[in-house]
Amino acid sequence: MPRVFVARRIPAAGLDRIAAAADVDVWPDRLPPSPDQLRERVRGCDGLVSLLTDRVDAALLDAAPTLKVVSNFAVGFNNVDVPACTARGVRVGNTPGVLTDATADIAVTLMLAAARRLGESATDAKEGRWLTWEPLGWLGQDLAGKTLGIVGMGRIGFATAKRLHHGWGMKVLYTARSAKPDADRELAARRVELDELLRDSDYVSLHADLNPTTKGLFGADAFGKMKRTAVFVNTSRGPLVDQPALAAALRAGTIFAAGLDVTDPEPLPPDHELYALPNCVIAPHVASATVGTRDAMANRCADNLLAGLCGDPLPYPVNNV
Repeated sequence: MPRVFVARRIPAAGLDRIAAAADVDVWPDRLPPSPDQLRERVRGCDGLVSLLTDRVDAALLDAAPTLKVVSNFAVGFNNVDVPACTARGVRVGNTPGVLTDATADIAVTLMLAAARRLGESATDAKEGRWLTWEPLGWLGQDLAGKTLGIVGMGRIGFATAKRLHHGWGMKVLYTARSAKPDADRELAARRVELDELLRDSDYVSLHADLNPTTKGLFGADAFGKMKRTAVFVNTSRGPLVDQPALAAALRAGTIFAAGLDVTDPEPLPPDHELYALPNCVIAPHVASATVGTRDAMANRCADNLLAGLCGDPLPYPVNNV
């Protein structure tokens, strides 16, 4: 049987299918293997199930010359050196098309929590600072009829905007590399430049890809162009945001609040300055954390891996091998 290393335990929906077709070695710990441990465990393997925390680079590929397929348990694949894999004839797959609804739900959840000061008020209640109903207590921002700015109108950005436009009557602005006729037609959305979006939006939701041109996209300059009442949400990638600049903007009241499902690094150290800010809601990268979504990811991951082990084209390919 082919040998496969699975770098973290994934849902049984996919893992059981892999185990039925291969000799499987599953990393048992909650924390990922170190680069040295990963190279050692993948040595002699035909397949690898990796996560975003697992760097698949030339050094790993050199340590595993028999590797045929890397199946990344994620939509993103910034952790994989795709050209190096392609040069060695290693197929790479990911798990697209299954995170859209779950991630959009979290974007809206974070938006509501940050705008309505849910984390701060819940903590105050738990710690005894809830004294009575107060006319000026924990005042937040309204969503109904406000303007939403979507930075990156892909599938998740569209699903987020759809929820907020139809549910809260929000006006939608967006940035994208090209016009999105579906968004223009279904959401009465308008494509604008980033500066206009930042200036006019009451809520800014980040859904852009991480690449050299977008890293640090949201820094002091971007936050300085937003409304003082604006709420910023990031469910995309942590490195898109200059976190010290975000902390400074929240502390100074440059923007009203922020909700983050992704950070840089992950996890943030417990003493990080963002945790100390009452107007920042931080979730531990849970956007895809529903049973249905993770099972769907596991099945796509298994589909890719099993196809690659057989030498067949991957159903969800990242490269052309």
